[in-house]
Amino acid sequence: MHIENLILNIKTKLLKNSYIQNVKIEDKTYLHIKHTSHDKNKFHLKLTIYSNELKKSSKIEATKKINKILNEEIRTYIHSIQILFN
Repeated sequence: MHIENLILNIKTKLLKNSYIQNVKIEDKTYLHIKHTSHDKNKFHLKLTIYSNELKKSSKIEATKKINKILNEEIRTYIHSIQILFN
């Protein structure tokens, strides 16, 4: 899958949830290209999620909710994911 399609899929999935107002997704794969474990089919992403509801939760609980929504993408296309809540 191309990174543009992955980002669009992730954004669409997350924004379907009424408790997420917005999401910013950055491709950070370029920072890891020289790592020995680098897989050209898996990406490193940074998500900044804007959600009043998730800000009320602990970071662990909020992260679990996001991981559940993106389970398939994480298993298949994501090597590393950084999630920030605003």
